[in-house]
This record gives sequence, structure tokens and C-alpha cells, in this order.
Amino acid sequence: MAHNQELLAETNVIKFKDQDFNSLRDRCLSRGWLFEDETFPAMASSIGQKLLREKFFSNIEWKRPQDLSNGSPHFILEGVSRFDIQQGKAGDCWFLAALGSLTQNPRYLQKILMVQSFSHQYAGIFRFRFWQCGQWVEVVIDDRLPVVGKEYLFVHPRNDNQEFWPCLLEKAYAKLLGSYSHLHKGYLPDALVDLTGGVVNTIHLSSSPSHLLTVVKTAAMEGSLMTCATPNRDTGSAVMANGLVSGHAYTVTRAEQIQYRKGQEEIICLWNPWGKTEWKGRWSDGSREWQETSDPRKSQLYENKEDGEFWMSCQDFQKNFSHLSICTQTPITLDYGNTLRERWSLKVFMNQVVLRNTPGGLQSKAHYLFYVQEQTEGTNVVVSFTVTGMPPSMEAEKEQFPLNFQVFQVTPRYGSQSPSLGFPGLCCCPLLQCYTCSNALGLHVISSPDRVQGAGKGRRAGEQFHPTFRSPVQSINYQHSKRNFTASFHLNPGTYAVVPKKQRYETGFLLRIFLKMPDSDRYRTSGILNESPSETGSQQSIFYRYAQQGQEIDATQLQSLLNQELLTGPPGDTFSLDQCRSILALMDLQVNGRLNQEEFTRLWKRLVTCQCVFQNIQKSPGVLLSSDLGSAIANADFLAGISISDELLGLMTLRYSDPAHRVSFPSLVCFLMRLEAMAKTFRNLSKDGKGLYLTETEWMNLVMYN
Repeated sequence: MAHNQELLAETNVIKFKDQDFNSLRDRCLSRGWLFEDETFPAMASSIGQKLLREKFFSNIEWKRPQDLSNGSPHFILEGVSRFDIQQGKAGDCWFLAALGSLTQNPRYLQKILMVQSFSHQYAGIFRFRFWQCGQWVEVVIDDRLPVVGKEYLFVHPRNDNQEFWPCLLEKAYAKLLGSYSHLHKGYLPDALVDLTGGVVNTIHLSSSPSHLLTVVKTAAMEGSLMTCATPNRDTGSAVMANGLVSGHAYTVTRAEQIQYRKGQEEIICLWNPWGKTEWKGRWSDGSREWQETSDPRKSQLYENKEDGEFWMSCQDFQKNFSHLSICTQTPITLDYGNTLRERWSLKVFMNQVVLRNTPGGLQSKAHYLFYVQEQTEGTNVVVSFTVTGMPPSMEAEKEQFPLNFQVFQVTPRYGSQSPSLGFPGLCCCPLLQCYTCSNALGLHVISSPDRVQGAGKGRRAGEQFHPTFRSPVQSINYQHSKRNFTASFHLNPGTYAVVPKKQRYETGFLLRIFLKMPDSDRYRTSGILNESPSETGSQQSIFYRYAQQGQEIDATQLQSLLNQELLTGPPGDTFSLDQCRSILALMDLQVNGRLNQEEFTRLWKRLVTCQCVFQNIQKSPGVLLSSDLGSAIANADFLAGISISDELLGLMTLRYSDPAHRVSFPSLVCFLMRLEAMAKTFRNLSKDGKGLYLTETEWMNLVMYN
């Protein structure tokens, strides 16, 4: 059984409507059929009544690409580009603008697009993946597209190519949401999150920072997805006199400072999913500004083409657009310009439910605890909700976000008669009924500078946690969206609780709490990483210093690398050769006893997470207690959705802690990485989720190497 558990973990996705792509394709190939998807049929129901009413479609036919193209169709031809996308008659610019930005980030894009073809093993079936509430979901579709005559109803290939990946991806997203009608008039944050699983920071341009150029360039350097939108204006026509479209979404591609006359001007580049309609003002295609500039980069920046992409000044951008949305895998705060060195820890609460309110008070008393341990500058906490299971009325375009929530500062108390916390971060407390807030929908944040001393520390055996909540005094307005809401703010050191509330319907949600980590230079003590291992350039240079002939690293070289580059402290807190062999085996996709650069990159990302987890929950610098292993599991983002029993957790404290019940950083790394591999291996090998069958050889290969 020559495979690695990390490889299995990467393929752990949910099959939408229980459709397995490989088995469906193989069945069609064996019988000489072209796939027809009964779960999303070639019928009016898949388009949806809202579009059928508004657009007055008639005589709709469903045809495959080979019946529509002048030549041989292609899935992808000469790479993926935003210029491959041409919006159709659905108002899904919010999705296409996000998709256009996604094409600039291959790392994100490869999670969405599978390698597919109209020639090799073609059976009329395609698949795509989208992020849904903490998990990737694979959606299978057939390639029948709705047309009227020779006109595509929705996204269509450009006139000069026959690339069908945008049309098919749009269809897969429509199937995921229920119909093409559900793509009609949506929200940018929802599309950005569904395509990346990231977190969205929305900047309102009416009060945007003066350093907007730095914001965009910083986000672009990070590989962020950036979109923006114009406000709805009653002009009698969708296209305004200045060339912009009212109530429309655009992709932001880059920003530059360019020489103009005797000074400098800040300009920003945008792309319109319509494909041709462009800005007509200053710095537009063919404008006087481009003719007058003497900037040596002019030939690199400017191209006068009707492709939907154009430049405009940052000043005009702020005047004509309402907001800028920036989506990243982890937050980047833009308070002080370039902040790419920031490190964040993450707490994830999946499959949560808040019940509806009753006249007698709040039914759901759940609250979610987090700890701000050290003072940091600027934004240091980001709270992100993703809602599931919305009721039908949420399809109404003007319906507000279905949850509101508050953030309270908490004063911990302990007592043997208190309700049990059960697990760090979630408990039920009747005191919440005393603090139900009648303020408008929004996020309420404590502004008290008081620091809670000893929160979670020094608890005697048998005592249980019972928090006292202080009233919230500061509000942050919510961002209008159907399914996603993110709020960023600054909190002083202390213990806090996020308290969700729902007025009418029971609501399921995913909650993510991002906490900024302090500067790692303050933690150069035993067992702690010396520096943030998140910079790609530094990571690559370290790899090449230790790799065999610049290609691969074995366990001995990995031990030297980890101990010399990352750790300081006594020998007991360093990585042993046996630990490095274990770590290498978990990352060894090729099963050759060595790590190549790609495998090392995967390991490095987990080291970053483990570092954040260790520093976030340590009781003092360099000291992590075995009793905190449960918290470590909850804080590790690559363990999202994985939990273990109290009995197994007890065994793990014996396995990974020393006689003083302390867990070193190397031990924590080994524990968290092995837990991920073993949990996801079971899920991938089990057919029913309850058990699995292995031959003796498979079992021995699995447990003896990995």
C-alpha cells in the first residue's frame, strides 16, 4: 500500500448529493454514454423561476460544447485567465468578479478546478470544488448548457477561443446553490469565501484610508482576492455616462504609483466581467493621461484593448465605488501599511446552532470563549461567521444577515457548584439572560482597558469555570450579506466571549475567531520557534541549505534544520532524530524516506500553525501543560472537524508529556500532525464512516511507517 496519509488527507472532500465523479465517469465510459445529471436536469427548474420571469426566456435548449463551438472545445486553452470569462444574462457579476480575481492566484485556483478534458476519458461529466462552512464540497455536473438558438444564456466563451471552464464552473456553482436564479443578484463576500475558504475584510471607500494604494499593493503581494462594487444609482440605464455600470461588481487586479507631469499619481486597475464596457474618465484606455505620462513602465502597464480591464485614479475610484472587499486565507490587517509578517492563531467552531428568541429571553445560551494574551498594535481579533441552513425567506434580496452577535469581556470565577465548561471555548451560562441586548443588529465590543489577571490559570482540582459577563458598550456595524460576516477590531488583553443571537429562526453556523500573535522576537525561549516561518523566500533558502544536492532532505538533515534554524534551548526541548523520522514519514508523499521542496512546504505550513497554537495557549513562555492538549486540537486549523474522546486524550497526555506534565514544542508538533494523518486516513479508507477493512499487509504498511 504505497501511499501516504497526507495525500489522503488532501483528498478528504464531501461529495455533493453523494455523487462520486470517478464511478459515474467510469460507468459512462464502459457503456459508451454521455453523462446526464438527474440531480440538476436540463429543465427550466435548473434555471429557476426568478430568471425565467425577469428575462422572458423561451425556446430554451440544452446543448453540449461540441455542439456549440465552431471547432474542438477545450476545457482550458493556454492557461486560465480572467479574460476567458464573459458574463451572460444572469446577474452574477458578484460571483464572476470574485472568480476573475481567483484566476490570478494559482494556489487558490487549483483547489477549484480539476484537471479535465474534452478528449481524454471524456464522458460529458465534469467536477468542481467549493468551500462550504469549513469543508470542501465536490460538485459533479454534466456539460449540457442552456442556449436560445445560438446564444448562450449565461457565461460564454470568448469569440476567439473555445474554452469552456468558466461556463461549466458557473453551472456547478448554480447547482450547489440550487439553480441559476440563485446566482442572480448576490453578495461579494459569499462568493469570495465559497471560492477560497478565506476571510473577507471590507473597506468602505467613503471613509477609506489615505494609504489606499499601499492597501491594494499589500493585498496583491499577499495573493489576496480583491473585488469592488459601484452603488446602485437611478440613472435610467445600467451603464452610466462615465462608462461604469450601476450596482455592479468588478475585480481589482493591481495598483501603482505612476509618473505624471511633474509629480506622481496613484492609479488602480479594474476588470469588468461584462468583458468590454469600461471607464471613460481619467487614465482610461486612450485617455490624455496615458499619452502625457513619461513613466518608463508605461508599456508594461498600459494596453488599449476592449477586454474589460482599465485603469483609473485612486481618487476617482473612491468617488465612484462603494466598497473594496479583500479576501485572504488568514487576515491581513492594513492599519499600518505593509503587515505581511503578522501571524494569526485560529479557533474554529463547526456545526453550531443558535435557537430562535422567545418573549421570555434568549433560548440559546451558547458562548464561545477566546483569550487575548498580549498587547498588540492595531486590529488583533477577527470574528467570522458563515451561516448554513437559511430559511426560504433568506432568498429575498433585502433580507438582513440572519444572526447578530455580541462580544463581552469576561471575568472568570471558579466554584465547585458552577456549571461545567466541558471544553474550552463553549459553555452554557444562565447569566446571559441578564445581558440580552436590545441595540440594533451589530457586533458589540467591550472597550474597557482592564486586563483580567490569571484567566484560566491556577485553578484548583475539582473547580469549574463560571464566567461573569460585563455589558458591551461599543458597537460595530454589520456588513450586509446573506451567508458571511466578518468583523475586525482591537481588544486589550483579557478573556472574551462571542455570543450569537437569532431573532426568528434556528440558525446553523461556522464560527472562526482569528487572534493575532505577538512578535515572535519576544518569545525566544526554550522550545519556541525563533522566527516566523511564514516567508516563502526564507523557507526556500533554508530548504536549499540542508537539502541533498539541492533536491531533498532526509531525517538527519531535517533534525539539523529544525533545531538549528527554528529552536533555542536545552537538548530536552529540541527535535530528536526519532521525532524527525516520524514527521518525515507523515509528509513523505513519494514514500522514499526524504522530503522534496513541495513536501517540505506542506510541513512548513503546519509548523507555522503549531507555533501559533503553542504560543496562544502556553501558560508562560515555553511551557505548555498536558491539560491544554484539548485546547491545542481546537486551535489547530488543519484539525478542523477532528475531535477525540476524553479517554484517548488522557492517553495522549501520557504519550506526549514529560513527568512534570509539560509538553515540548517538538512533542506538540508530532502529536497534532499524527492526529491529523490518522483521523483523515480513517475517513478516507472507511466506506461507511464507522469502520474499515484492511489486509494485514495494508495494516502493517500503514502503522509501521506512518
